[in-house]
Amino acid sequence: MEEMPSRSQMHQDNSGGKGPKKKHPVRNALLIILAVLLVGIGAFAARTYFNARNAAKIVYQSSGIKKSRNTDAILSGKKPVSILLLGTDTGALGRDYKGRTDTIILATINPKTKTTTLMSIPRDSEVAVSGFEQDFPSKLNAAYAYGSAGTTIKTVEKWLNVPIDYYALINMGGMKKVVNEVGGVDITPIRTFTYEGYTFTKGAKTHMNGAKALAYSRMRYDDPLGDYGRQQRQRQLITAIISESTNATNLMKQDFLKSLAKETRTDLTFSNLTSIVSNYRASTKNIVSDHAQGSGKMISGQSFEVVPQTEKQRVTNVLRKSLDLKSATTGSLYGK
Repeated sequence: MEEMPSRSQMHQDNSGGKGPKKKHPVRNALLIILAVLLVGIGAFAARTYFNARNAAKIVYQSSGIKKSRNTDAILSGKKPVSILLLGTDTGALGRDYKGRTDTIILATINPKTKTTTLMSIPRDSEVAVSGFEQDFPSKLNAAYAYGSAGTTIKTVEKWLNVPIDYYALINMGGMKKVVNEVGGVDITPIRTFTYEGYTFTKGAKTHMNGAKALAYSRMRYDDPLGDYGRQQRQRQLITAIISESTNATNLMKQDFLKSLAKETRTDLTFSNLTSIVSNYRASTKNIVSDHAQGSGKMISGQSFEVVPQTEKQRVTNVLRKSLDLKSATTGSLYGK
């Protein structure tokens, strides 16, 4: 029988609070998409420069806010950069109803230490949404529905007192497409279970297409480790995709890039992406996973994940250090 992880071990896992029993997207899907694009651009730029550039134009969407730092200077100076990764699975990105972001990860990339830090933030965290403080308390994942990516950026910045340079958003339809485009992935299940019509056997190496791989990574409530067990399986999927994508020339084909671009939005330009490939790519080889640890609480009839001030300060310290910034007091719960 597996032991439950200690609190220190838990802080090395990406996990959020338990929400209602519904299907959730792979929390690290955006990292996969970015890794695929960066690896692909780096490996095949000579042949597919125009395909990648055209896809980047489709993907680009301004956050609509004034950034707290000069992001161009950050990249040109090869300074540590932060990217807010957001994931939604409520339909196509062009829909009238935007929905909420079930995946919220603040990633920092430090080329000096060659380290990428991924800080998962509970989607149900109690916050004051920037510009809508009168509606306090609100859930963090509602910030996108209130005002899109820019509102989410400002909310997280005020909540943690950490600058956010860029964002990347993906609808989960893109996740399945990536797995299928690399020809599927080989995964050896760490647990035996049946989910969404698929059966997985512990220790039996299995070739999975996009639908089966997502089912493997999504199951949580029948796992004795709960969300932490699911995170183990998600990391398996991430590793498998990145391994396959390094040799998958199909990922840079124009048709695939256009298809994936419809599922993705970011304020990283093609120039920004190529700069990251050139100067930051080595940092993705050393990934540190962490998460903000909260506890469930009913407030005004709603279930929130409340992150204590001491934990918020710890998260702020980790993120600011990863960005080579001076220590500072964590942000306000009320967004002021």
